[in-house]
Amino acid sequence: MARIKYNNSDIDLMARMMRAEAEGEGKQGMLYVGNVIVNRVKADCLDFKAVRTVPQVIYQVQGGNYSFEAVQKGNVFYNRARSVERRLAKKNLDHWREHPAKFALWYFNPYAPCPPTWYDQPFSGQFKNHCYYEPIANTCDSVYIGS
Repeated sequence: MARIKYNNSDIDLMARMMRAEAEGEGKQGMLYVGNVIVNRVKADCLDFKAVRTVPQVIYQVQGGNYSFEAVQKGNVFYNRARSVERRLAKKNLDHWREHPAKFALWYFNPYAPCPPTWYDQPFSGQFKNHCYYEPIANTCDSVYIGS
């Protein structure tokens, strides 16, 4: 059973986002970014109460800006999804979850060591240049369902 409901256009959009955000971190790095996208769709808490689909997550505006740098800068649209990224996106949508992004709702590249918290949310781990953060315990139980 899929982790969330999706269609082919969701796979394409998510694959493009994964490529734009983490192509330099290889397949594993792109899977972690995909994990965050799916977790945000599942999350019925915090900043993610009004997002229930892949496009809503990717185009979400927070604090006057798009949530993802690839949308802010437009580079999510530069390249079509290749078959490798489509397979990775589908893998995330269907079942794949791993630490440090297993329950993460946020990630960023600090261009420095990862801080212990990100907007008061605890650090869950790092992969290459990206730091991952999951919600404080008991603030977003919907992220942990189906783990």
